[in-house]
Amino acid sequence: MINDTKTGANLPLRERPIDIFFMAVFSLFIITSCIADMIPTLGIDFNQPSSNFIVNSNYWYAHDTDPLFQNPPVWMRIVTGLSAFVYMPFYIMLVLSLWRGWNRIQLPSVIYATMIAGVTGIIVFGVEFFGEPEWRTPNPVKFLLFNSPYVLLPLLLLVRMRKPLPFTRKF
Repeated sequence: MINDTKTGANLPLRERPIDIFFMAVFSLFIITSCIADMIPTLGIDFNQPSSNFIVNSNYWYAHDTDPLFQNPPVWMRIVTGLSAFVYMPFYIMLVLSLWRGWNRIQLPSVIYATMIAGVTGIIVFGVEFFGEPEWRTPNPVKFLLFNSPYVLLPLLLLVRMRKPLPFTRKF
């Protein structure tokens, strides 16, 4: 057992199945931050199919689903840049903290989850559903299937991290 505090002993990872789930999910988020969010942040065009797997993956998702993502205004490039260059390093630290039982990840997790809820959950989803017509999703089902986990799972992480010493309890 790893304990980075003087009070309470952490449960071993095998006794924290929700943390194993979070490790898997946020490991996938590391990959999707690289595949999806770096492309618009760096200004790479994906308005046409491409022989490049990463560019083509973004095209496949966005061409019929997400015009805001495919042709991002500057503010949206800032949002994708947060994911690529701020959230991705956080995901790496979170996965490591979940594995090692580092309770000090609690506050960064709360900050991250509230940022996601505000920026992605309210602003991006708001624009995609209620914003200017050119940015609205033409395919709400596909949009929600792909994007809801990036809001709902951080909110579940927020619930997980609601009390001090999160790794001293199962949930």
